[in-house]
Amino acid sequence: MEPPRDDDTVTCIACGEAVARSSAREYDKHGDRWTRADKAFEHLCKPCHQALCHQPRGGLEDLLAEIDTTGASRARFLERYLDLVKGDGDRPDTRD
Repeated sequence: MEPPRDDDTVTCIACGEAVARSSAREYDKHGDRWTRADKAFEHLCKPCHQALCHQPRGGLEDLLAEIDTTGASRARFLERYLDLVKGDGDRPDTRD
C-alpha cells in the first residue's frame, strides 16, 4: 500500500519510491527544467538521479515519440529509430 500523497511527497519515476520533495530531483523529459511555465515536473530520488547519464540528449524523447510503433516488435522499433537517426525516414509509418 502506498503512503498518502501530498504536496511535500513525490514519487520517483524510476523506482517508485515515495520521497520528500525536498530530497528529490526534478526531471524534465524535454531537458529544459529552467523553463517552468505550464509544466508539471516528474521527480527522481537521489540514487536514481545519480544513476542517470547526464549527457545532452538532443531531442531524444521527441524522436522516440515520433517513432510511434505501438505494438511493434523490438526489431521494428529499432529499424524505425535507425531510419530516423540516419535521415532515411521523414515520418513514422504504420508498417510492422
